Amino acid sequence: DAFGSRSRMYFGRQEDGVLESEFAGNLVEVCPTGVFTDKPLSATYTRKWDLQSAPSVCPGCAVGCNTLPGERYGQLKRVHNRYHSEVNSYFLCDRGRFGSGFVNGETRLRRAGLKAADGLFEELQPAAATARLAEALSGGEALGIGSPRASLESNLALKQLVGAENFCPGFSDQEAQLNEAMLAIYQSGGARIPSLTEVEASDAALILGEDVLNTAPRVALALRQMVRNRSLDMASGAGIPQWQDAGVRGHAQHARNPLLIAGLAPSGLRDIAAAAWQAPPESLAAAGFAIAHAIDGRYAAPEGKGDGGEGGGAAADASSAGAAGNGRPSWDAAFVSQAVAALSHAQKPLIVSGAASGSAELLQAAANIAWALNGQGKDCALLLTGAEANSMGAALLGGGLSLQGALARLASGEASSLLVLENDLFRRADAALLEEALGKARSLAVLDVLETPTAQRASLVLPAASYAESTGTFVNYEGRAQRFYQVFEPAGAVAPAWRWLADAAIAAGRNDLRWRQVDEAVQACAAIPGLEGVAQASPSAGHRNGVGQRIARMTHRASGRTAQSAHLSVHEPKPKVDEETPFSYSMEGAAAGQPAALIPYFWSPGWNSNQSLFKFQQEVAGPLAGGDAGIRLIKPQASDGAEQHQRFRQPPKSVPAGEGLRLLPLHRAFGSDELSGHSPPIAERGAGPELLLHPEDAAALGLEEGKGARSEGLGSFAVRIEPGLPQGCAGLVLGLPDGPCRLPAFAAFAPDPQFRPKRPPSLIARG
Repeated sequence: DAFGSRSRMYFGRQEDGVLESEFAGNLVEVCPTGVFTDKPLSATYTRKWDLQSAPSVCPGCAVGCNTLPGERYGQLKRVHNRYHSEVNSYFLCDRGRFGSGFVNGETRLRRAGLKAADGLFEELQPAAATARLAEALSGGEALGIGSPRASLESNLALKQLVGAENFCPGFSDQEAQLNEAMLAIYQSGGARIPSLTEVEASDAALILGEDVLNTAPRVALALRQMVRNRSLDMASGAGIPQWQDAGVRGHAQHARNPLLIAGLAPSGLRDIAAAAWQAPPESLAAAGFAIAHAIDGRYAAPEGKGDGGEGGGAAADASSAGAAGNGRPSWDAAFVSQAVAALSHAQKPLIVSGAASGSAELLQAAANIAWALNGQGKDCALLLTGAEANSMGAALLGGGLSLQGALARLASGEASSLLVLENDLFRRADAALLEEALGKARSLAVLDVLETPTAQRASLVLPAASYAESTGTFVNYEGRAQRFYQVFEPAGAVAPAWRWLADAAIAAGRNDLRWRQVDEAVQACAAIPGLEGVAQASPSAGHRNGVGQRIARMTHRASGRTAQSAHLSVHEPKPKVDEETPFSYSMEGAAAGQPAALIPYFWSPGWNSNQSLFKFQQEVAGPLAGGDAGIRLIKPQASDGAEQHQRFRQPPKSVPAGEGLRLLPLHRAFGSDELSGHSPPIAERGAGPELLLHPEDAAALGLEEGKGARSEGLGSFAVRIEPGLPQGCAGLVLGLPDGPCRLPAFAAFAPDPQFRPKRPPSLIARG
């Protein structure tokens, strides 16, 4: 807030400490005067009008927020929000804003290398590295493993190089099952796939098993707006203008649209929830089946029984945690009744679920609820979110091989070589099976942006360009294909992964993968069934304005070309001509009038910040002039809903009893995903591996808040007592450094006297 009076003003917080918000970074963007700055940019400060930028897409999660990365001197300096009226609108989460530090990070792969006999890598020049890659793919059957964090174009290049029957999209087997289930549900029709703007326009919502604040933060912000829309509707009825914030809030008196949350652990959205309940995935799924059955009796009912307790009563006994092994999970009957009432009274209800819980039954339950509501004449939307930026794209592309199947073929000697694209297999596969398979492989070639444990095991490593150094396509949770453009040229041997693969095909004498420009890769993607619209996501490289100009990557206020390289030479170098995109590497070119998908910055004379955005819109809060970027690829089957209730008839079962506590997979906005975990600002802000326990479970095990706990095979964790966690369960955050990425069903824990807590996180933003 603004504190003080007259000319004595202070902008900031009323108390010291870390600003605990997943969206704190928006302060540095909405402030036009520079009162709020961020440490990552301040550390190597560059004037914002000297930055070179291009339209891009955030690689941090499956939402697909549009961004504007800014570069200077070959370094990615900052990431700003890029307005898209249907996706991220005016706001970006801090994972997206500060999570791209890996582009400049110490873990970047910047040279091609061949592993010598002593285990060290010897640098290879690009031509030699390409020849080695072609050699690795010959002399036996080669398998390819793609990645949901790699572009659609790079995944397709690998698929064509090794053949569809030898290509795995890069998911773990569980992830593949979940992504295929989400895609099948979407394609079957029966419910709208909502954009974030449509999420905000809903009048009731149920979150089933997905912690969106940590897995898809921008969805959580849209849900906060959805809840508040009740007050805006009341204000309109009373004649109070919506811009009069104090009047709107005062008139509404905390009235809200209902948000109901059924999750594994207490949600960060619980402060706005009408009801919240925590339980293991099978109990949540059973509750979902019960809700659908109560709305429409044709849908399958769960086999268990509802518990009449409140505040998570169904999860408070061992049977609901799956320990009883009776095959019939229970659920909170009071929560189910409240959800049925709220959703049935809404006109535009919303159901939100996703892959984070690892349960396909939860996805089925969410689909049943949405279909049941639409069968009652509601306009219900269904939002299912994957884990990574191109999870939906990789699922649409598909492949003929599972990850476990690929590793089994290597271990048996059926295949001799493996090529891994932007994927750390140690995050996805069983460690024992992976070690056996890699030990049997004749060669392991890795193309990646980052140095990972998989890259360290490789015999050949090739440095791939990051999203800021290449052009490609991501497909978000709603099936929207969006193009990200190269912001700056990568240094040295770094090149887009699809180009490494195309060059290797040419070196091997192949004629089916002769891509020289990214537009050729895009056209190849558009020839794949289900991806036909990819080429329409953005104009081609040949696009020019009415007088034949390219689009300038820098504003007209830029300091000029000479100043850019003055630390190297006083001579003015000629900018490289970019043949692959419509952009120029300078301030020379069109600065206005370009299509929405090609707007590289929001700048106009007199407005030296994103405050000039309104000049690029059809109207404030409306679409950009000419429409927003991207194109929807998923075309649901026509359905009147008559047969939807026949699809998912198998009720959820409990997990058979095991030794120790039932493990629940949890996530954190800061660091759970692989890329942001390599970004220094996010790494500093993130906590170390944590174990969440119910107070009674902690007491029974002799574990205390802040002390250490250890489990064989999983590692050491800081104990955090969470009264809202289901008793008999333990929550573990996945993906953090030194923490697990995959979980067994059960594990035993004991005190760890050797535990040393991680130092407190530092600030990201300062005012």
